[in-house]
Amino acid sequence: MLAPTRELASQIVDELSSIARARNLQIAAVYGGVGFGPQVKAAQRADIIVATPGRLEDLIARGAINLKSVRILVLDEADRMLDMGFKPAVNRIVGHTPDQRQTLFFSATLEGATGKLASAYTRDPRHHTHAAPERSKAEIEHRFVHVDSQAAKLDHLAGALTGPDGGRTLVFVRTKRGADRLVKRLRSRELEAVAMHGDKSQGQRERALARFERGDVEVLVATDVAARGIDVADITHVINFDAPGDRDSYVHRVGRTGRAGQRGAGTSFVLTDQAAEMRRIARELDLTREFDQSLGHVKEANSSPNGKSNPNRKPQSGQRPRRRRRRKVAA
Repeated sequence: MLAPTRELASQIVDELSSIARARNLQIAAVYGGVGFGPQVKAAQRADIIVATPGRLEDLIARGAINLKSVRILVLDEADRMLDMGFKPAVNRIVGHTPDQRQTLFFSATLEGATGKLASAYTRDPRHHTHAAPERSKAEIEHRFVHVDSQAAKLDHLAGALTGPDGGRTLVFVRTKRGADRLVKRLRSRELEAVAMHGDKSQGQRERALARFERGDVEVLVATDVAARGIDVADITHVINFDAPGDRDSYVHRVGRTGRAGQRGAGTSFVLTDQAAEMRRIARELDLTREFDQSLGHVKEANSSPNGKSNPNRKPQSGQRPRRRRRRKVAA
């Protein structure tokens, strides 16, 4: 079974352990960030291996395991594996498995590249669609906050974390470096937080998540990828410190709160040149009213949600127009 992140692989193992024990099956987790020795021994004895692509390829290259006897291949969150650039590794891993096998392919979408991948790995497949019941907007309060600059975001975040309705909060940022930087800036304001991202070792990630789950620290700063597989109860607030890139990212992020009938709040900080893109996301999710209540007055500029200005944008009065560099294209 292939999964895109260590956290998701670990979560799958936890969920399968009781089933495996009942059937007298051995299960092993194979992912990076920890030593090879114990994983190799566990994998060699296992009936079920749950692995991330990179570490599984490492074990295959070392001759520690082979996949010639695989009867069932499972790809979980295949769309996310593509987003993370694992397609070449997954292709190589699938090439090590027998042609005569059952393949289970789980994905949030079967369109575009993901659909092509599913077709390449399966023959005469049966399609099953499962849609989780839509939660009412009343369970999650959606908030959009206009900020003038990147620097102003920290003030807004500190205010939200120290406000009267503060609680267990998951803060999303775009980059790993940004996560570490934000934790340092919060600590400089005597606000304790921990970061979770792909450059952390597995032990560091597990300790950060454990502290967050126990309530030792109320704020976890994470990237989208690192947050895959996080299942923490009673998250009261999700804050998009950096705006999500698209509708699916917004749903995935904010969906971490308001679970099991609990109330939650999702807050997104929006720079002026992100307003147009965030309005589009809000419209797709039927959140236009919530967006307009906070940002209806903002004059939207064409930009991407990462805050980078659009090169086609007209210069304001008094500004010199930027000269475009010409790219050389080989014929």
